[in-house]
Amino acid sequence: MIIRSVFGRPSDFSQGLFNGRDGRPGRPSRAAHPWMLIALAFSLLPDFLLAQITPGSAAAQPAASTSTLPAAASSSAVSAPAGYILSPNDQVAVEVFGEDDLRTNGRLNPEGNLSVPLLGSIHLAGLTLTQAASKLTELYGRDYLVNPKVNVMLLGYARRRFSVLGQVNRPGSYEMPDGSPGGIDILEAIAMAGGYTRIAAPERVTVRRHSTAGDQVLKVNAKRLTKGNGGGFRVEPGDAITVGESIF
Repeated sequence: MIIRSVFGRPSDFSQGLFNGRDGRPGRPSRAAHPWMLIALAFSLLPDFLLAQITPGSAAAQPAASTSTLPAAASSSAVSAPAGYILSPNDQVAVEVFGEDDLRTNGRLNPEGNLSVPLLGSIHLAGLTLTQAASKLTELYGRDYLVNPKVNVMLLGYARRRFSVLGQVNRPGSYEMPDGSPGGIDILEAIAMAGGYTRIAAPERVTVRRHSTAGDQVLKVNAKRLTKGNGGGFRVEPGDAITVGESIF
């Protein structure tokens, strides 16, 4: 390598490198020593800088992007039966993805309404969880949000009770088991009340039921059900069961 001076002539440094008798590198002259060091440093500088930047270096890698999603309330949700219908006093959680300020949870009031941020009091009783989410999605999308994604989860059941009266050993009001919030078999309900008395008439059981269509009085032959005949009868929340007395 020949390094030229600022005047375009070979520098003393280059001459000193090749001053051997047979063309082999020799010793640079002492007069050129300071220039030799400076020139050597500048000649090596580009290679040094290039070596510091490699394709796999951290400096050449793009910064990884991170996104933080809101924590879901699903860890507190209960496992609702498929097609579960919301009722007054059910506790639910509402999440609008990407809108933490719109999160809420609470119990439906006795009229079946839930207070929802921005929307106010919304009637959700009588809807499945999926239907409730669709309703809130529509309402938010109408006036407030673009393509909102709403999730409605059940956090707790309302207290659902039924009563068993007449010829049972422990007549009274009972709460639906946690695993069967939508109803239980009538034989299980009677068993919760201590079973039949000695003078009970299992074939003469009546069930009074309140519904939006009006009150109903249903007659059930529980004796046949005990023998496995006639299928089953499901007791719903609010039902009043009365076990009749044997005539004989």
